[in-house]
Parts: sequence; structure tokens; C-alpha cells
Amino acid sequence: MFRKTVVLFGYFLQLATLQTSFSIPASKVVSHHTDIDSQIKAYENISQKIINFVTKGEGKHQTFNQLAAMTDKFGNRLVGSETLESVIDYMLNQFKANGLENVHGEEVTNIPHWIRGQESATMLEPRNYKMSILGLGGSVGTTADGITAEVLVVHSFDELQARAAEAIGKIVVFDQVYINYGVSVAYRDYGAYQASKVGGVASLIRSIAPFSINSPHTGWQYYKNGTAKIPTACITIEDAEMLSRIAARGEKIVIHLYMEAQNLPRATSRNTVGEIVGTKYPDQVVLVSGHLDSWDVGQGAMDDGGGAFISWQVLSIMKQLNLRAKRTVRVVLWTGEEVGLVGSYQYYNAHKSNISNYDFVMESDIGTFKPNGLKFSGNDEAFAIMKKVMTLVKPINASTLYKKADGGDVSFWIKNGVPGGSLSNDNAEYFYFHHSNGDTITVENPDDLDLCTALWAVVTYVVADMDEMLPR
Repeated sequence: MFRKTVVLFGYFLQLATLQTSFSIPASKVVSHHTDIDSQIKAYENISQKIINFVTKGEGKHQTFNQLAAMTDKFGNRLVGSETLESVIDYMLNQFKANGLENVHGEEVTNIPHWIRGQESATMLEPRNYKMSILGLGGSVGTTADGITAEVLVVHSFDELQARAAEAIGKIVVFDQVYINYGVSVAYRDYGAYQASKVGGVASLIRSIAPFSINSPHTGWQYYKNGTAKIPTACITIEDAEMLSRIAARGEKIVIHLYMEAQNLPRATSRNTVGEIVGTKYPDQVVLVSGHLDSWDVGQGAMDDGGGAFISWQVLSIMKQLNLRAKRTVRVVLWTGEEVGLVGSYQYYNAHKSNISNYDFVMESDIGTFKPNGLKFSGNDEAFAIMKKVMTLVKPINASTLYKKADGGDVSFWIKNGVPGGSLSNDNAEYFYFHHSNGDTITVENPDDLDLCTALWAVVTYVVADMDEMLPR
């Protein structure tokens, strides 16, 4: 989500592999809209109809109820698990029952397949205390006997380097101050690598979150060639601060760490796809999306069940209101996002030859709390057009257009010139629950989900139905 107001630190490493650039035929681009105001105004009635349907009519709480049914039935959906594949089958059946067209799964191969197994961390000195931990994705496990070692507590990578001689043979604990996710996630991403470089035997990372109720947060981490792969897990903010206080008093800390984590042979999964084919330009596509996989804790309701389900609901609303745009509206629920945008990257490579037909790509993966607008990446002319489109959602007070979409799963398209959008919402508490056992359906508010759905549906339908594609 995890794909954002934040920098998706590890995920965007894959962007460096993109070498292809594309030029867009002039015939696909509008250079100037002389009648854009009147064109947008013509959508006021249908936009209000969509908003009323979702917030007051038969569509009220549909998104929440459908999301709750899925999360209650299946729970979390780690890539490589039978549960995720069962959920994909379930969603394909839901798409078909909804009357969507060209419903299918697109195979995604070579996905990292990591499993957690049993895990524990027990402080043995200066007292016996069982800690709460969550192993980090991609981590190796310990031996069957676990690791018992003295602890070195540091607060930054710089401090670790300054105290490198003390780290040999120790479990390195990072108690770094949370700044924001984009900055602080570096410790989750590379804490094990940095600890291994100086001879540490394991690393424990203060969870990347601003708030905790003794809740550890997981996520993917990255080893680098040339250093030993050591076990790594996140601990709670409370425990990290406690270890810091003990260490500051000069007391010896000893921890026993046990992890059964394994990296299994690479997995195969599917992106989940459905459409409503356009009436006039069926080859041109407005894509709306979220990711279906989640971590193996909580229910993945917020990250990214909400984003996936408001995207599906766009097409569901169009079917229920008998709407069909000039262009094809396509929903894609990505797989393998949490382990590095694998599903969306393979989708991009499979479809990039048709990049000139992609009008607009949208993704919601930073929460579905009360919406305040849309984040947009595109040229100035496209931005001006989208500002006018956003006036159509003034009735729900979510009409602000911000520069620069969060990208994530649609970043490959945006990087190569396709206009992109992401949901902007009042998500100050998003990282309270992110990648933790707290990410359950209880985090979602049915009315806020309706507002997110209404915004998403209005913007998608209008852009797909306008006379011309967005300029780029």
C-alpha cells in the first residue's frame, strides 16, 4: 500500500528496470478543448445520479457489505497461498454475476513466495519477557534452536556504523524515531542488510508506524548480495522504546529469537480483470484498480480491500444504472503488490504495446477514509481538464485536485506518459493499522466508503465518456 502520499521505498526499485519509451500518436491526443466547460456541465445530472445512488439509494453501503462478506469469508490473502487463489476465483464469479464483460484472470508468474511459520522473541535479561513480533517478508528463519544473543540498540544507520565494532555477534535493535512512512520505511527495508554488514546475527526493527497498541507491523524487506542473510522482524514501538531505556541505563539485554520463516519456490497467481466495453472507442481504456493480495495478518480490509472494492464498484454501478461509456472501463485487481508490484509490472509488460490506447489509469492504495479529492499526474492541459471534471463531485465535498498521483501499481504507465490518478482521503490513521493485525473491516466506515466509491465512479465514467482522450 501498499502503492501513496508516501514514497513506496522498496517497490519503486523496479522502475529502474523500465527502459522503453513510447510516443503517442497525435491522432490519440486532443490539443485543445474549446468546449470543455459545456462538455463537463453536461455530465452534472448523471454525476448527481451516481452520487445519489451510492449515498442514498440502492447502492448505499454496497461497497462495505461486499468487502465485509469477502474479508469475513476468507480473511487475509498472502500471495502464494491457497486463500488468495480462492479469493481470485470468488471475485471472478462476482464479476460474472455482476454482468461484467471479458472477465478473466491473467496469469502472473515468478512471484516471491514467503511464509511466516511460528515465531517468537523472548527477552531473557534483565528479566524474562515475551515480546510481540512479526517477521518481515523475505526474511530467513533461525535454526531450530533459535538465536540467543546480546542486544545492541541503535537509533539510526549512522549510529550503527559508529558502533560497528560492538555489533559483532549481536542482535541489532533499531529504535528509530518515526518521521513519516517514506523516510522511516528504510529501516524495515534495509535494517537486516545494514546489521549483517557489521556482523549482527539478527535484526529487530521498531515498527514503521506513528502509533501502537503493542502492535507490530510487517512488510517486505530486502537483502543485498555480498552479505549474510540474517533473520529480521518488527517489534512494537513500546518494546523498542523499552529496550532503548534499558540500554541507556547500561544494563545488559539478552534476547532469544525463533523464526520458522521460509522462502519457498516462486509462485504463480493471477490479476483479476473485468470490463464494460466502450460504445464508440472500445480499444481505448480507462483503467481503475486496487490490489487483492494482502499480508498474512489482519484481514487486508484497508490495505487494499477498500481500494480494490471501490474499483470493482465503479463497474457495478455502471451496470446497475445501465451506463456504458464511449471508452472501455476496465477494472484490474492486482496480485503480488505486497511483494514488489509483481502483478502490475507483468500486466504492464504484457499490454504496453497498446499504451497509446490507455486514456487514464487509476489506483486506490492509501486508504478509503473520507475522500477529499484526487491526486493527478499529467501535463498542464490534462490537469486543467481534470480540475473541471472534479467540479462534478463538489456535492460530496471531495473536489480538490492535487498534483502527482501516488502511482504504485500504475506507476509504470504514468512513467511513460499516461495520465494517472489516485484517491486522496483523510487517512491520518492509515499507518496505525497498516500491515498489522489491526487491519480489519472494523477500520472501514460504510459512509466514507460510499463517498470514495461515488468519487471514483463519477471520475472514471466521465473521463471514459468524454469526446477526446486526456492530452499527454
